[in-house]
Amino acid sequence: MLQIAFGLAMDAFAVSIVAGITLAEVTPRHVFRLAFHFGLFQALMPLIGWAAGRELVDYIGAYDHWLAFGLLAFVGGKMLWEARHDHPPEMKTDPTRGIMLVTLSVATSIDALAVGLSMALLDVSIWVPAAVIGLVACAMSVVGIGFGKRISPAWGRGAEILGGLVLLGIGVRILVSHLGA
Repeated sequence: MLQIAFGLAMDAFAVSIVAGITLAEVTPRHVFRLAFHFGLFQALMPLIGWAAGRELVDYIGAYDHWLAFGLLAFVGGKMLWEARHDHPPEMKTDPTRGIMLVTLSVATSIDALAVGLSMALLDVSIWVPAAVIGLVACAMSVVGIGFGKRISPAWGRGAEILGGLVLLGIGVRILVSHLGA
């Protein structure tokens, strides 16, 4: 179960690094919001997948990879645009607030929906796995945002560009893995 939880948390970890790079100052409030939401969505998606059953997953499975790609491409593209234009730090988008936070939370947890479906098909109880998945994602998000903040001053604008490219890369990886399957 821990291997699955860590595998699912890798996208949240990478996006948390990007958030740490993007923010001018990382406060405990930023860390809490990001880790709480990433952990919550990572825990809820397997529950939704488990409860949805086979019929709904067939419907969602046809386009979930496009949704994840679109969301990550939008956020990554916005970061690249902001890195190319001089904006005071207070004018940059805060990835730990509002629609940006919800968008990132959904995009990084869509794969957990499929895990929940598989557990339903295997007739496995979902409660403990969902809690473990959520807690691991929460912890990995805390580590990721801290790591991102540590490398941000050294890399500056280049780190923000790298962050945008990482988000685009995650989106492309999700898209390719689903289209190739």
